[in-house]
Amino acid sequence: MGPQAGRVRKDKNGDRVENIEESEALDLAADWADISQGLRKDLGHQLHQQWIKPIQLGKLDKATGTLELFLPSEFLANWVRKNYLDRLSLAWKIIRGGVRQVDVKVHPGRRRMSDISLKSQDHFGNVAANDPSLAMESIGDDGFTSSVGLDPTQTFAAFVTGTGNVLAKNAAERMAQAEKPQFSPLYLKAATGQGKTHLLHAIGHQYLRTFPRARIFYCSAERFMVEFVQALKSNEMIEFKGRLRGFDLLLVDDIQFIIGKASAQEELLYTIDALLAEGKRLVFAADRAPQALDGVEPRLLSRLSMGLVADIQPADIELRRAILESKLTKFAPLAVPEDVIDFLARTVSRNVRELVGGLNKLIAYAQLTGQEVSLQLAEEQLTDILSANRKRITIDEIQRTVCQFYRIDRAEMSSKRRARAVVRPRQVAMYLSKVLTPRSYPEIGRKFGGRDHSTVIHAVRLIEDLRTRDADMDGDVRSLLRQLES
Repeated sequence: MGPQAGRVRKDKNGDRVENIEESEALDLAADWADISQGLRKDLGHQLHQQWIKPIQLGKLDKATGTLELFLPSEFLANWVRKNYLDRLSLAWKIIRGGVRQVDVKVHPGRRRMSDISLKSQDHFGNVAANDPSLAMESIGDDGFTSSVGLDPTQTFAAFVTGTGNVLAKNAAERMAQAEKPQFSPLYLKAATGQGKTHLLHAIGHQYLRTFPRARIFYCSAERFMVEFVQALKSNEMIEFKGRLRGFDLLLVDDIQFIIGKASAQEELLYTIDALLAEGKRLVFAADRAPQALDGVEPRLLSRLSMGLVADIQPADIELRRAILESKLTKFAPLAVPEDVIDFLARTVSRNVRELVGGLNKLIAYAQLTGQEVSLQLAEEQLTDILSANRKRITIDEIQRTVCQFYRIDRAEMSSKRRARAVVRPRQVAMYLSKVLTPRSYPEIGRKFGGRDHSTVIHAVRLIEDLRTRDADMDGDVRSLLRQLES
């Protein structure tokens, strides 16, 4: 009997495998095929082809539980880490218990995106102007297809508009129209995850539809500085300047990271002047106003603020709910109950990216485990997101807000009066105390004049029922929720 005889086993299909290593590799491949198929149904053909299909399996380190996933370029690897790592990790943990974490990296045998031949792409990974057929994608020497850096899902059609972002949305659309915009540059100011990057991508998509032969430069300010330093070190500054000033539309994200490197700031300043003089269009995005940028020289600040500064306000609860409902169409026919949507919109308020990420994670978990989406499942699986977003609202604050809303005295929250004008606001306050605080029924009862926990349970159930039958009551509760969570 040979040394490998004791290591023979069968794979998932029942075929003979000569050793355990080969069998485990086949099992991993089979698991990946299942996960990839599920993601294809979830994401759709286009996104799956672009971001998931290029992934190649690496090794599973049993000691650490780390599974390697390889991609052919740094650009792809960064994008998958940012947008799909949580979903990939969850899928692997569910299908294979030995996987504790997923490590997405560039395949060691592949070249970086910047090393790919410039036949179809320039130094920044953008499309060459002389071939309109490459307007939305380009192909490198290794046969790898990539977009110009614009997310195909982030279009104007997919952007949900509310009172807090309508100015920025309209200004962005104007920037992409055939007519020369009244202002340039456009400066989009918003906190993290509120939609400024989405609008940058949307401008790029619409501009390419309007001008199919246009040359677009899209990158982060940090990436701009990296490219600048690389050009400086390799004595390619003339080529760098020539390429940069040959673009028709300049889109620079996270401009707050342009701090330091006076020479890079000076080059950006000269580029802005050159492009504006030629009637080109410029759009910048940052998490603060131009005047609040640290370490940026005054002349550059002046250029950044000379056009239109459009502020994007944090999404209110109505906009958050509308965003969630707009995302549900891609998950049809999977049912997501209204109370789950309301719960997420009310609870995940820090930024829209976390909100959509929470919905995606919840639905992915439900699909991969075969469970129905429910409020209980949301509370169980989104604990990290929910705990980070919960505003610490006190029962005292709830009572004060409810009394002001219904114009009753604060003492009525603890009184024994049973007049309807007093009882109903008191019940609403009990309901909100259970919804917005971690307090138990007995604890809530004690804050309302020492009432029994059964009284609180009755109040919570009553208001829940009234909200489904009485539009006025539901409107009152929604209004109070907005006040308390703002």
